[in-house]
Amino acid sequence: MLLETGFSHAWHSPWEPAHGDVDRRPDCNWTVLLPFFNERLYLDDTLASLAAQDQPLRLILIDNGSTDGSSEIATAACRRLGLRFTLIREHAPGKVHALAAGLDLVRTPYVATCDADTWYPADYLAQAGKLLEPESSAAAGAYFVPRGALPRQHAAAAWHIVIAALLLPRQCHTGGAGQVFRTASLRESGGFDAARWNYVLEDHEIMHRVVKTGSLEYGPGFWCTPSHRDRDRDSIRWTLVERILYHVTPSRWRDRFFYDFLGPRLRARRLTSERMRERQFQNAGQNGLSDDTAPYSVCG
Repeated sequence: MLLETGFSHAWHSPWEPAHGDVDRRPDCNWTVLLPFFNERLYLDDTLASLAAQDQPLRLILIDNGSTDGSSEIATAACRRLGLRFTLIREHAPGKVHALAAGLDLVRTPYVATCDADTWYPADYLAQAGKLLEPESSAAAGAYFVPRGALPRQHAAAAWHIVIAALLLPRQCHTGGAGQVFRTASLRESGGFDAARWNYVLEDHEIMHRVVKTGSLEYGPGFWCTPSHRDRDRDSIRWTLVERILYHVTPSRWRDRFFYDFLGPRLRARRLTSERMRERQFQNAGQNGLSDDTAPYSVCG
């Protein structure tokens, strides 16, 4: 793993610039982990949304072996937007390895896992902080809506996730693009660990472990907008039977569900974290992406 730090003239755009080597950033509660593999078409937009946050943040970029110049684009965008950042080059393939490398550097009370092809509203971290403020909270999840969604679309999506969380309070109801954690809870649960779980659905598996340390929170004001890209490979999601069993398995048997039942099934289907870097998208040619630069994003 290689680590680089990048410094622009400001820690974060809403505050006054730092001068020289003096660090004048406000107290910072948040670290954002942003793993990516060949996301050059989306990084600018995602980073602009993070630069517009109304909370100070520490940004850790994790390049998971990109071959399309994503690191250079991300670095240039951070400097242009006034974001200080740390860039990690983690060559062990797969999102779980990338997130584990980033978590090692987190020193803030809260950490958000963000996707390089997702747009975050300016109050994203502020809304997350409200959900994580009670000491009993371990993690929170955002609902997904299109950018520019109408109020009724927000209401429908928020109602769906809040009701689901009330009915099934100890389960994951969102993807990794919209997950935030108390850092202590995430580490207490074992963090991101490829030796334990290196398959798709890592967002559900991590929440399964984190909920043992506290509650999972969802709220009507906490949302983000992932990109929608059609895939021309077989589905990487779980089957209907697997999803139903996830919902009906009692909490005390959930370890066996993940590690004795679901994990072996995903392994047999070769749905490992590193193989997701091989996904091809139907619009790849239209966006100028060749076969060796297929984007790396999250399965939720």
